[in-house]
Amino acid sequence: MEYFQTFLDGIGLVKMTIADAVMLLVSLVLMYLAIVKKCEPFLLVPLSFGMMIANIPLAGLDAYAAPGPHVPGEPEPIGGLLYYLYQGMKLSIWPPLIFLCLGAMTDFGPLIARPGSVFIGVGGQLGIFTAFGLALLLNSMFPELGFTPGVAASIGIIGSSDGPTTIYTVVRLAPDMLAPVAIAAYSYMALVPIIQPPIMRLLTTKKERVIVMPTPKDVSKAKRIIFPIAMTLGTLLLVPAAGPLIAMLMLGNLIKEAGVVDRFLPTLQKPLLNIFTILIGISVGATAIGERFLQPTTLIIICLGLLAFGFGTAGGVLMAKLLNVISGGKVNPLIGNSGVSAMPMAARVSQKLGQEYNPQNHLMMHAMGPIVASTLGSALVAGVFITIFR
Repeated sequence: MEYFQTFLDGIGLVKMTIADAVMLLVSLVLMYLAIVKKCEPFLLVPLSFGMMIANIPLAGLDAYAAPGPHVPGEPEPIGGLLYYLYQGMKLSIWPPLIFLCLGAMTDFGPLIARPGSVFIGVGGQLGIFTAFGLALLLNSMFPELGFTPGVAASIGIIGSSDGPTTIYTVVRLAPDMLAPVAIAAYSYMALVPIIQPPIMRLLTTKKERVIVMPTPKDVSKAKRIIFPIAMTLGTLLLVPAAGPLIAMLMLGNLIKEAGVVDRFLPTLQKPLLNIFTILIGISVGATAIGERFLQPTTLIIICLGLLAFGFGTAGGVLMAKLLNVISGGKVNPLIGNSGVSAMPMAARVSQKLGQEYNPQNHLMMHAMGPIVASTLGSALVAGVFITIFR
């Protein structure tokens, strides 16, 4: 009977709580969205699976299943698998390495050819500061929420629509909020084709939507090589806290543009990117355990994240409208949605909506300029937040 009781005590189903069951259901819903609806499957599949196994009682597969203290004469205690994978998040290793891979895939040519794209990227940061300000306002009204400036900054950065930047920021400023903030960020990235078009239609006219933009100028090889070097030096000197993200992004891009280390590219663009994406996804999912995730603040964070994404899209579109006026009608405001750095989904939305109103319109390359500008801008904003609030 003693052995039988021990066996019963080791069955996860017996120990399952309502919170565990709810999180298992949430994980299955995310799996459905990823597999059936194909919403950001490369991240949501490992994330939802990590969430599922983390909420199975006694499995020790959550990010917090740390090894216990070592007792002399006893075997060395062993932590859970995902505890060790999560250390790559906790120590801010995985996000910069993702940026290294992304840099090897990014073409900064459209931004260099059309520097005015920077202003659309700046407009896209409106969502970050809107959510940041609202979080601080809510905290002043309801201090029990615990939305300190660091937490508010972590919530605001959801508006960047950049997963690695969001994770990098929240791990530095509010690690206990990693699960709701990261899941909100990636969920809204997956919903870009649903969230952005209504905002784009609302803020533009039919006349603006049919504007055909001139072909961007060719960018010399020298400029492509100088750009990542200059950007790295400028960032490290002015906003050192953003250095790990920007430096890795620019190193990847320098490897791509230099033309002398081409054999690195296939590894960075596919195998390493896939590996780090899986590690980030399953690590984030492993933090979403019921007792931490199912809190009133989670719903507030998700709502603020949606506002951040919406205001970021609107800010980019409005800035693009202003540039259209200044340029004498040469900028299609539909590329303004790419003021948020949801790469490359936002550019695809610009392209699809543009061709819906004018089949001769090709906005994809024009939209890539604001996207990469927004990626750099949100990383710099994250660096400023970390410098001030850490």
